[in-house]
Amino acid sequence: MNEALRRAMSNARLSDRELAERCGVDLKTVGRWITQPGRIPRARHRWAACEALGEDETVLWPTAAKRAIKLGPDREIVSVYPYRSGCPAVLWRSLITQARAELTFAGYTNYFLWLEQARFGTALRRKAAQGCRVRFLVGRPDSDLTRTREQDEGVALTLSTRIRVTLAELEKLKDQHGIRARFSDGHSHLSVFRFDDDMIVTPLLTHHVGHDAPTLHLRRHQDNGLFDRFASHTEELWNNGTPLWGDNTHGQT
Repeated sequence: MNEALRRAMSNARLSDRELAERCGVDLKTVGRWITQPGRIPRARHRWAACEALGEDETVLWPTAAKRAIKLGPDREIVSVYPYRSGCPAVLWRSLITQARAELTFAGYTNYFLWLEQARFGTALRRKAAQGCRVRFLVGRPDSDLTRTREQDEGVALTLSTRIRVTLAELEKLKDQHGIRARFSDGHSHLSVFRFDDDMIVTPLLTHHVGHDAPTLHLRRHQDNGLFDRFASHTEELWNNGTPLWGDNTHGQT
């Protein structure tokens, strides 16, 4: 019996059927998770269960976590996805939900977040109200760089349009203490999304839009590793960026 899973379900007051619905699996599958402790769900189902139950994967399925432990220089790489669209939406939601101190969205448009994450603005307000620092870096919709990238992408939903959608959504949040946004051109071909000590990185390929970009899920395990290098890159862009609106965080960086 997976006692940790059963206890987490009891604490969350979720039945087998309710957890199955949250994870997108059938009722019998959840039953096997509980009664067969050696059975490890697929990664996307583990993430969904962890989000639904408010528990860490290492608590519910410690064997899966141990299998993922690496000792070499690539140990900060949790998962690799050939396309960003293949990175489960539930993973993004789980990382956002679990973050306590830092949420940084350094995508050139960040448009897909508003499209794929239900009530994204509400979630950001809640995180900021809880003391989490929330930051956005976005490209300038009217810049020469944006126009050049639009020509390269050649899609109907232009880059500038996607940026303006994000700017309109961010405008609704500018009154929230702890949420800041800046313009930057330095991340036009590399998006970095940070959630405390987790990070999703997507390097853009030529003639491709963001959802076609290869994607890395990183988790910090060392000083000056992959995570820290991408974090330093983002901090430099932030420090050199131009605020979208006045500072509403009273001296926070």
